[in-house]
Amino acid sequence: MAKRDFYEILGVQRNAAPEEIKKAYRKLSLQYHLDKNPGNKEAEEKFKEAAEAYEVLSDADKKASYDRYGHAGVDQSHGGGGGYAGGMTMDDIFQQFGDIFGEGGFSEFFGGGGRARTSRPTGERGSNLRVKVNLTLEEIASGVTKKIKVKKQAPCDTCGGSGAKDSSSVQTCTTCRGAGQVRQVRSTFMGQMQTITTCPACGGTGQTITANCPKCAGHGRVQAEETIEIEIPAGMEEGMQLSLRGKGHAGAKGGPPGDLFVTIEEIPHESLQRDGMNLVYELFVNFADASLGASIDVPTLEGKVKIKIPPGTQSGKIFRLKDKGLPAVQSHGRGDLLIHVSVWTPKKFNEEERELLEKLRIMPNFQPQPGKSERTFFEKMRDYFK
Repeated sequence: MAKRDFYEILGVQRNAAPEEIKKAYRKLSLQYHLDKNPGNKEAEEKFKEAAEAYEVLSDADKKASYDRYGHAGVDQSHGGGGGYAGGMTMDDIFQQFGDIFGEGGFSEFFGGGGRARTSRPTGERGSNLRVKVNLTLEEIASGVTKKIKVKKQAPCDTCGGSGAKDSSSVQTCTTCRGAGQVRQVRSTFMGQMQTITTCPACGGTGQTITANCPKCAGHGRVQAEETIEIEIPAGMEEGMQLSLRGKGHAGAKGGPPGDLFVTIEEIPHESLQRDGMNLVYELFVNFADASLGASIDVPTLEGKVKIKIPPGTQSGKIFRLKDKGLPAVQSHGRGDLLIHVSVWTPKKFNEEERELLEKLRIMPNFQPQPGKSERTFFEKMRDYFK
């Protein structure tokens, strides 16, 4: 079943401002929240669907990729590393987007009980990483697995990312008593309202550290180099981006890691040029081959193939080799190889060549006689790209 358009799901226009997108998601989340729809599978799916749409449209990079390439630009089935909200659990969604309802999370809107899922933070989230990967047209045509080395912050192997010197250096926070959250009751015109906020003393971890790890100085992470394997699907284009969830910098003091964004760059081919899914080859032939016909080798991404040039071929003629182009990203179909013929006119002659050309110049069959079948170059290109 095809995915619905993310803008349609949230009920906003494509030029909607971030605040408008956030407001629309908040409204849908309240409407389909599990506390309001207990046991309702349809409501749960609507809730997840809205979360997936908001995850993409609330992130500037993901939104730009979605606006340009649709679902193919943000789908992770070939990108590795976890995917988007379509593969999230309900706890993932509450943890990632709970702050959209204010510091009190969902609990403030549902009385502070039941299924309030404002998960306790475990430290500061790591920042995202961005890298570029260069691909040849051959790699783009078939898809490829790349291994790249990235320098990033990784969990400290001495303290396991906790930032503490040892287990005895960790104690329960005395402010929140290990809960990671503090509750406040305030009076409003609607009556008393309970608010749950992150504990200011421990940052939501529920623990405080009395002695820092000597290797990471209490940060829970160190500089390291990691080799990451990336599966790149066939048909990618210059500027497309893949996202590997959780492959960015490690979080501070046990916090969740950031993401790794991989931007595609194409290495120019020595003979072929790309035009969307099609490839274009400029074939230069001499006057004799164009007049008498010839069999000529042309390059493709799978090796050379031989094509026949019919007698009387005119400069500007375009031959099409079907399915010798590039595939579309995550879809069926393949482009073609378009061979544009240019008749080569020599610039220098010896005396014998000049005499032969002078004789040919005045012969009747060498006088231009274009007919209706001789279409202009623009007419040919228009027909090919219809």
